[in-house]
Amino acid sequence: MQRLFHYSEDPTITIFQPRAHPSHPTLAPAVWAIDEARAPMYYLPRDCPRICFYKKADSESADVERFLGLTSAKMVIAIESKWYPVLTQTKLFEYTFSPESFYCWDEGAGYYLSREAVTPLVVKQLGDLVHCLSQADIELRITPSLLPLRDSLLQSSLHFSMIRMRNASLT
Repeated sequence: MQRLFHYSEDPTITIFQPRAHPSHPTLAPAVWAIDEARAPMYYLPRDCPRICFYKKADSESADVERFLGLTSAKMVIAIESKWYPVLTQTKLFEYTFSPESFYCWDEGAGYYLSREAVTPLVVKQLGDLVHCLSQADIELRITPSLLPLRDSLLQSSLHFSMIRMRNASLT
């Protein structure tokens, strides 16, 4: 049975209560978790805007070459330059959940929801987040602005996830 995770800068959470999600106001309150394959997308400060992307089985070769042609990493995560110092200073904690009360809400994104309160099985500090990303076979890209990448990826056949973009630079 797979494990599910939640990441937080708060190491003191003993129980996760379902709550409304600001980006999904029509959803019933839930506890959110991520699967192991997509967990590295959350090895970053909570408010850090990021774009995560990788090849899908049906991705067009031109898109793979354009966005992933110079990397052997399984996934690329791009963040803005101003967030790099925050990344290096953040203490992040990984909460491990049993999958029993969760259901898959978005298979492509790896999101799972529970309508019940959830008690974590384990909590551990991740340590050096840049190191954690590299150990997970992630290429970290640093750019002044995520907007050009966002605009290009929206037209691509790659899988992409754009997280906390409301905090991205406007230029």
